[in-house]
Amino acid sequence: MPDVVDQFCAATEIADIDALMETLAPDAELHSPISGVLVFRGHDDLRVLLTAAYRGISGLRWTARLGDGARRVLLAEAKVGPFRLTEAMVLELADDGRIRRLDPHLRPWLALSFLAVKLGPGLLRHPRLMRQARAAQPPAAVGATA
Repeated sequence: MPDVVDQFCAATEIADIDALMETLAPDAELHSPISGVLVFRGHDDLRVLLTAAYRGISGLRWTARLGDGARRVLLAEAKVGPFRLTEAMVLELADDGRIRRLDPHLRPWLALSFLAVKLGPGLLRHPRLMRQARAAQPPAAVGATA
């Protein structure tokens, strides 16, 4: 059986969103490296976000894979517009082996800012992603009262 992390890397390098989605657990979540507070959850929201993100960069190449347990770290290089982008992606695997959590860490600031501007129009076509309370709060806080 192929390793889900290998499948994830292969899918993201060619922006094969269907293959990428197969690597994710149904309750997968991604913590935004741009906002620092937004958390995108579930296949529907992640498909929109990851489509915009991986089609917004070019030349993605995963350069290192660290770890062999439930937590993995991937290192990558890519371009966004004219800027070089580096990434450290922390993945947490679910019990079934699929990816439960993605924590991308992108730099430098200028490339990250350019990516944010580039993603904006694609995400604005799906305003519910940003409006939903579940996107802006951790799961335990949804529905909680102060």
